[in-house]
Amino acid sequence: MTYTAKTFNLPALPGISEKQVNVHLALYEGYVKHVALIGEKFKAVREGKLELDPYIASELRRRFAFEFNGMRMHEYYFGQFESGAVVMNQNSSLASVATAKYGSGEKFIEHIKEMAGTRGIGWVVVYYDPTGEILHTTFVTDHEIGQLAGLPIILALDLWEHAYMVDYVPADKKNYIDAFFANLNWGVVEKRFEEAK
Repeated sequence: MTYTAKTFNLPALPGISEKQVNVHLALYEGYVKHVALIGEKFKAVREGKLELDPYIASELRRRFAFEFNGMRMHEYYFGQFESGAVVMNQNSSLASVATAKYGSGEKFIEHIKEMAGTRGIGWVVVYYDPTGEILHTTFVTDHEIGQLAGLPIILALDLWEHAYMVDYVPADKKNYIDAFFANLNWGVVEKRFEEAK
């Protein structure tokens, strides 16, 4: 299979400049390019057209998880902005499950923002565990390490500096987080939740 970069229907995002979005999309496209490149190398090996030193092969296998998860996490990220901002439906199934754990939809958002304020780079990822019928909000430093195995991602907030450094210095990360939530289409997140149940 050949992976190609997706095109996202992104409106203007108040608080996140077009230049920032373009820089970030270019980084995403780099992940897609490298997923394809690694796939091509191993296809050539399987077809007997290329021989790889075992050390190089093992490093490419390790690198694949980094490139693939980088690609996929950015697809979750950008997909959440498509079609413009939509507030959380307080009568949705997602709001009900969030309220059961966090006390209300608003407290759920506050919890995500608090976790996003964690020092350092990474992602805040909200998963739904259909077995336990519960949401899990985690801080994932390296996207190829620390994901919750098998759990569907319903929200992904990129906190690597490349996501905001065109618009905000690290000390202003809170402003980027606020801009993220101001532009978030909760309808996309709620749809992911429904598909995960």
